[in-house]
Amino acid sequence: MVRISESASASVEGLGQRAAIVVAASGLAMAVTVPAASVTLPEETVTAETSGGSTISAAVVTAPAPVTAPKSASVTFDRASLGSGFDPDKKLASVMTAAGETEPTAADGTLDKPVAASNMTSGFGHRVSPITGFAGEMHTGQDFGIACGTGVTAAADGTVKEAGWHSYGGGNRIVIDHGGGLETTYNHLSSIAVSPGQQVSRGQSVGMTGTTGASTGCHLHFEVVVKGKKVDPLGWL
Repeated sequence: MVRISESASASVEGLGQRAAIVVAASGLAMAVTVPAASVTLPEETVTAETSGGSTISAAVVTAPAPVTAPKSASVTFDRASLGSGFDPDKKLASVMTAAGETEPTAADGTLDKPVAASNMTSGFGHRVSPITGFAGEMHTGQDFGIACGTGVTAAADGTVKEAGWHSYGGGNRIVIDHGGGLETTYNHLSSIAVSPGQQVSRGQSVGMTGTTGASTGCHLHFEVVVKGKKVDPLGWL
């Protein structure tokens, strides 16, 4: 039988930790389990008496005083190392630099949508042609169904490579070179606001949507080209 005084018992309960009493063949020992810490916590001695009249003592850690702060204090859980947030331009540059001789097919979030608040309609891949009705046509970009005259913006920083009429169905078309072998194209525009050789910034207005060229209605046909090969734009947006 082991007896522990009320004051000692209260101290143990106040810990919020698990205390164990271990009985060994040679006698009795009290073990208190506390989490490892890099700070020194206050201790209190607990005395216990065995049935044979022996007395043993053990040191236990008492609960530290609660940490408080004034109501006016500003508390944040943001990690300093992550404070700068996601930078699509840096990620895009690193992807294209690391690509070397390879052809990256996706880099999620590195390009902005060229139009806002629009519905994505026909996607990249084979489809039935809305013009000829033939099956198996390869659709080389992502369509955004949106009213004619809606502003179109550059998906990233770059240089305007082409800006004018496209003889192969693109209508009024813009091609922007983003460096490292990456280009984006903007097709079926009703108007063009940039010229070849002009430097543009991510989000800068470059034209307005339309239905010029091989088009059945107002929309933007947007393409992503990596080292001469057209890839699915959704892997980059």
